[in-house]
Amino acid sequence: MTVKTQKVVLTETAETVLKRRYYIKDANGELVENWEKLARRVANAIAEPDRELPDFETLKDEFFQMIYHLDFLPNSPCLMNAGTDIGQLSACFVLPIEDTMEGIFAAIRNGALVHKTGGGTGYSFSRLRARNASVRSTQGVASGPLSFAAVFDAATETIKQGGKRRGANMGVLRVDHPDIMDFITAKQDQTKFNNFNFSVAITDAFMEALQAEKDYELIDPSNKKAVGSMNARYVFDTIVDLAWHNGEPGVLFIDAANKANPTPQLGEFEATNPCGEQWLLPFESCNLGSINLARFVKNGQIDYSRIEAITRIAVRFLDNVIDCNRYPIPEIEAMTMQTRKIGLGIMGMHDMLIQLGIPYGSEAGRMCAAEVMAFIRKIAEEKSIELAVTKGAFPAYNPEHNHYPARRNAALTSIQPTGTVSMIADCASGCEPYFSVVMVKHVMDGDRLLMVNRWFEKVAREENFYSDDLMARVADKGTVVGLPEIPAQWQEVFKTAQDITPADHIQMQAILQNNGVDSSISKTINLPNSATKDEVRLSYLMGYKLGCKGLTVYRDGSRDGQVLNTKSASDAQSGAQTATVGVSGQVVKQNLPDVMSAKRYRLKDKDQNNIYIIVCFDDNEKPMEVFAKFPYDNRIDLKDKSTMWTTLCRLVSLALRYDIPMEEIIKQLDRSAGHMLDLPSQMGKLLKSFMAGTQNGFSGTCPDCNGQLVYEEGCETCRSCGYSKCS
Repeated sequence: MTVKTQKVVLTETAETVLKRRYYIKDANGELVENWEKLARRVANAIAEPDRELPDFETLKDEFFQMIYHLDFLPNSPCLMNAGTDIGQLSACFVLPIEDTMEGIFAAIRNGALVHKTGGGTGYSFSRLRARNASVRSTQGVASGPLSFAAVFDAATETIKQGGKRRGANMGVLRVDHPDIMDFITAKQDQTKFNNFNFSVAITDAFMEALQAEKDYELIDPSNKKAVGSMNARYVFDTIVDLAWHNGEPGVLFIDAANKANPTPQLGEFEATNPCGEQWLLPFESCNLGSINLARFVKNGQIDYSRIEAITRIAVRFLDNVIDCNRYPIPEIEAMTMQTRKIGLGIMGMHDMLIQLGIPYGSEAGRMCAAEVMAFIRKIAEEKSIELAVTKGAFPAYNPEHNHYPARRNAALTSIQPTGTVSMIADCASGCEPYFSVVMVKHVMDGDRLLMVNRWFEKVAREENFYSDDLMARVADKGTVVGLPEIPAQWQEVFKTAQDITPADHIQMQAILQNNGVDSSISKTINLPNSATKDEVRLSYLMGYKLGCKGLTVYRDGSRDGQVLNTKSASDAQSGAQTATVGVSGQVVKQNLPDVMSAKRYRLKDKDQNNIYIIVCFDDNEKPMEVFAKFPYDNRIDLKDKSTMWTTLCRLVSLALRYDIPMEEIIKQLDRSAGHMLDLPSQMGKLLKSFMAGTQNGFSGTCPDCNGQLVYEEGCETCRSCGYSKCS
């Protein structure tokens, strides 16, 4: 029986994202879809494998209703490609790299085919021989995993996923590989490997050596023999140091993952997808989808009956995706059909807790989240067992190896990034807390538009503490904490990602991992800019102890710049001073010392050309001089742009040295927002960050719309337009 469809009104941000990336366009680039047509396109395509079944028409309507009403949304490739000529519907792939030239370049080719159709790839470079190891076939020496990773990175750079998604990769190297130190430090230069997330596969043996303050063995991947040893503490401290500086490498606890491998007879896990939530065997793929928990609170209670109903429909939907998918290469199809893994996850978890009045970082918040996730997992398995009765268990199921009931899918749940998908649903991403409850969007002529979280606005109006002035102060402060107009109860409930302690982030990830998540979880452990390396170290150790299968930490503002010079003791004698008024009444230009501290920022213009901005600042962290460096200085077609930037930097530097109020400089720079020459507005945002003391710089600037980027779920994401490096 078809249910009458109640019209859904999407947010302006959702429509922007859909128009840019999801709605089908005709040959002239004109939109031919809206949200209802997209939902019907996807539902009809995914129901097709069951056309001969008696419930086919009902199934189509059930699929449509849950997508259209935002109760459940599949991953982006499914929304984009279902019912189209592309037809590739999975988000996650892991491709093997064999230790031969043929194997390496076959993996590059296979990765290119995956990226072309909208998927993300994980690679383990652990099978490749170490740098300078002998190569018998050529009597030469190997160049090592990192040199080939650079080739993979360059190949990805040339392919934009399906014309809609950036190429995204996860690069993994085992901690016992002889080249591990080169890998750990590879992204210290932030201009390299920009199409990769790097993670170290940490073994239990390494962690035991770390705890015992001992060395551990390095293993030659070609013969599995020990070829040396390293001090575990030194290696771990280096990982911590680099993660503190820019968030990479992450860590993957590979032995914990393999202990939970549902099909060990088929092989071991080596790598994950780009955001770390899907451990997959070589050539496996997985299609993902998320239940929007924001939609399942009724009268202050969790509506478990609706969650159960949607979980059952979602499992059947994701299982059908496997059958109607068009796989990039035959090997992926064969392996995926063997295990039939699905990744049913959640989004809007913070929305659910807010509606229940429960703080995210509280014990009550963790217990509530774990209870819901365990319930979803229980119902998902019941449905998978039911499907196994009618359609057959996954072909690799073997009671001798698989000590669980015969079911349709080898794995059922994970918690994945939902960056743009959660924007469509107007909810928090995955299991992450909101990054902010009031965001600033810069529009034409330097004006500010405040984007207030719907739950925060609702509570503020109901509790009579809403005002435009308060919303502006929340936006500028970046938190509700410490504002006396906001009742203490709601300060706790509306704490955002950086208000929540690292320990509370990790405990939330761990309790979800251990209560209903088969694979893994994509989540960022947010640290304040002031966090120490010891706090990063303790985060990793805590995550391992609590049973997480991987961990990503991000210290606020750490990915934006790189210190070029350290301050010298001679600065005190350099004559540096604040600009003053001279005896003639004229403002005196500040003299600058010979040595100043500086940070370098890499950004892109609208044509995706790299530009490097170097900002020099005084002892009080006040910007005093700005330079621009262009890798394309010799390109005649870009000479005018280079000249424009050089001139702009000179004028801004002059204004800074004459102590022109920074608000006035920023106001002028902001007026270029949205125009061809949009980079001045980005410089304005950098100066604002120095004024606010955050020094987040260009890491917070979206290359598509100049909006604010946030770092969550292992991705840089723009909550204004949907830009993301990996979703």
